[in-house]
Amino acid sequence: MMNSEFDNKNVSIESKGRSNLLREGERLDDLQTGGYYLIQNPKQFCFGIDAVLLSSFAKVKRGERALDLGTGTGIIPILLEAKNEGQFYGGLEIQEASADLARRSVRYNHLEEKIEIRTGDIREAAAIYGAASFEVITVNPPYMIGEHGVKNANEARYIARHEVFCTLRDVLEQSAKLLKEKGRFYMVHRPFRLPEILKTMCECRIEPKRMRLVHSYVDKEPNMVLLEGLRNGRPRMKVEPPLIVYGADGQYTKEALSMYGEMKKFR
Repeated sequence: MMNSEFDNKNVSIESKGRSNLLREGERLDDLQTGGYYLIQNPKQFCFGIDAVLLSSFAKVKRGERALDLGTGTGIIPILLEAKNEGQFYGGLEIQEASADLARRSVRYNHLEEKIEIRTGDIREAAAIYGAASFEVITVNPPYMIGEHGVKNANEARYIARHEVFCTLRDVLEQSAKLLKEKGRFYMVHRPFRLPEILKTMCECRIEPKRMRLVHSYVDKEPNMVLLEGLRNGRPRMKVEPPLIVYGADGQYTKEALSMYGEMKKFR
């Protein structure tokens, strides 16, 4: 996963009057949307641009309930709340250290009534929340299978990048159970696994409905793919125009940059 290169300002938490929420070695990043901030620990795992793109690709309608599987530090539920009008946003995370960061970010932004973070295993998600509990599921899962890729000495980062505690099939099987009929599934992943992803989605009765490839530069091959699926949907998938992240000058394109600043229209 790419680290975000957006110019997130480190904010003095003391000036906000919530210094008890920040621990030694942590920082407070301005998400530049909705007036929200995120507590992160650079020594663990910080969110990347993939989380930002997924939060813009996913849609949560008024009154809907959404759950983010493997939520990490809670970046996706917080961004979804800033950009949509859903009723409730949940986050499930197996690493307690990350879940604790997420909960403190929720409290910092006074979002306790809208966002709930739980510690738990994705493989038990349906048992934790109950079947058919959500209209929307989002997931930014580990991209690498087992030992594929370079193993990171940092355990938190390694778990976030590799299928240590769950597989792609685990994610899809649990998502199918968690989704209501015709509920929507949103995921960001790597294109090299697309054949496996589409096959497994169909086997789990999450029909692929929308796909968008993400390119760092217009002349480079895609390094991310955004997917939307529909629980028990009919076969037919729309392939959207590619998203180009950087222009020739190395700066974010207007579309990519706008995804950092999207806000609810009524705010």
